[in-house]
Amino acid sequence: MEDMNVIVPLIPALPLAAFIVTLLVGRWYIKDAAHWIPILAMAASLVLSVFVWWNIRGEEHPFVIELWRWVPVGDFQVPLALMVDQLTSIMLLVVTGVGTLIFIYSKGYMHDDPGYYRFYAYMSLFAFSMLMLVMSANYLLLYLGWEAVGLCSYYLIGFYYHKPSAASAGKKAFITNRVGDFGFGLGVMLIFVTLGTLNYTEVFEKVQAGGVGEGTLMAIALLLFMGAMGKSAQFPLHVWLPDAMEGPTPVSALIHAATMVTAGVYMVARSAVIFASAPDAMLVVGAIGAFTAIFAATIGIAQNDIKRVMAYSTVSQLGYMFMALGVGAWAAAIFHLMTHAFFKALLFLGSGSVIHALSGEQDMRKMGGLRSRIPYTYWTLVAAAFALAGVFPFAGFWSKDEILGMNFKDGAYVVWLVGLVAAFITAFYTFRLIFMTFWGRSRMDPEVEHHVHESPWSMIGPLVVLGALSIVGGFLGFPPENGVFHKFLEPVFEPANAILGVHHEGFAPLDLVLMVVSVVVALSGIVLAYWFYVVRPDDLPQKAGARARVLYRAIFNKWYIDEIYDATVIRLTVDGSRWLWRVVDAGIIDGAVNGIGRLWDLGGAWCGPCRPGGYRITP
Repeated sequence: MEDMNVIVPLIPALPLAAFIVTLLVGRWYIKDAAHWIPILAMAASLVLSVFVWWNIRGEEHPFVIELWRWVPVGDFQVPLALMVDQLTSIMLLVVTGVGTLIFIYSKGYMHDDPGYYRFYAYMSLFAFSMLMLVMSANYLLLYLGWEAVGLCSYYLIGFYYHKPSAASAGKKAFITNRVGDFGFGLGVMLIFVTLGTLNYTEVFEKVQAGGVGEGTLMAIALLLFMGAMGKSAQFPLHVWLPDAMEGPTPVSALIHAATMVTAGVYMVARSAVIFASAPDAMLVVGAIGAFTAIFAATIGIAQNDIKRVMAYSTVSQLGYMFMALGVGAWAAAIFHLMTHAFFKALLFLGSGSVIHALSGEQDMRKMGGLRSRIPYTYWTLVAAAFALAGVFPFAGFWSKDEILGMNFKDGAYVVWLVGLVAAFITAFYTFRLIFMTFWGRSRMDPEVEHHVHESPWSMIGPLVVLGALSIVGGFLGFPPENGVFHKFLEPVFEPANAILGVHHEGFAPLDLVLMVVSVVVALSGIVLAYWFYVVRPDDLPQKAGARARVLYRAIFNKWYIDEIYDATVIRLTVDGSRWLWRVVDAGIIDGAVNGIGRLWDLGGAWCGPCRPGGYRITP
């Protein structure tokens, strides 16, 4: 384990070095080859992450390395320390593995962009920030990484800053996340005030030892979850993520499918001991997750932008992860986090390949008939679609079905039913995307159709790798609750499971029944999409929309959540700020200062000509 002292700090240090070098000299010296240093840095971090994963297997205690004493202020002692355990190693593999593939893909997708070097510099900074987030050994360093990925998302979402829509989307993401981060920051403060430490191991040991009031633990858990709601786009703080599609497609894949949006899931799983000690907070987590899952799924039905469909799908799938956390299925949540990273990154990158082939077109109503024109993109996207829909034996089937099964066996039948309906809707809108994009007659503009071409191998290669992972990655979780993946994570979640009294019974006939039900529901959604968009595409969608015009208009307009925010929160904030400016700033503060000036002016005017010996200054 001595090598770990050198290797662990190198994992985040390499992307940081790539950021510094690329930003400083990218414009002048490596302008056309700005991808090499970031790609090699991420690939090296991946190799080191595999080494760490191999060495942490079977270890009962985490490996902690303290780099230096960060904050030495009285009782407030916070080291800059990195921690690696089984949960961290999984996150490292996801971040560096999927990140390396996306960095390679970006070489072909972004190569002609004038901000090429700047793009890779920001992506490298994001990778460093995300790695620091998952490797932190205390809540303060976690919060630092948390805020850093938020800053990077602002840079990357608004990468095309000359577009008002991109600049606005970046600000929207940044401000919405600040709402959640405010609660997260209060939660971190309450942890220190209550327990006198922010180090993970010490916090969890003190919580397990008792002595902390249930109300205090619930307050801590809910404040932490408030931060997770913002970062992981849970209702009602989900509104930033669909607009974040204004950023380049590789940004959507890396930040808003595989890494940043899963930070909230990771944080709640890391804090499993706290949440297990506050069961009422877990109910809130599960309820909001279930509502978000079906709420976002319904919106995905009516979206026509290929990337926005995937954006609402991400929000919905994150809801599934919180459904798992709500019943203490910690390993199932992380399992779905991993499989989702595979197939959702593939769906975004595949969508980017379609957009690249169609010279920037993103409206699915202007596509069609592409499966023979871009076959590699088509078949890899089909694999990802089956995984997202939850069809056996693709990766999403194993992780999503386990979440549904855990809720059913825990007695959360309403949550299970909501999740099942959301799974049906997910299968429908996923294959609506496939059929509208690749099947049927061409609806492309003739000039666009003339230039349709398959993407270069720098883009196709990552699609093939992610496609393979989307097919076979789920078998790591078999049998449900007792697979290789779950046993690997068992030392991390054992304390929380002990608090909840959870014990895994293994694969049972009930699991098989629930699997069959899940697959039947998913296939039903696919068949319905086939009937709507392949068999009768010219009349059935229009008739359905006409018969349910009010409902269709509501889901097309995203249930008017943005409009509600505009009419309430934003209007009150803007009008309130103007009122404060007029009354407090201009009226009271400026009025007091100007009033004193007027008082002296009046006094001088009164005293000068009237009193004996008075004088008047004449011009």
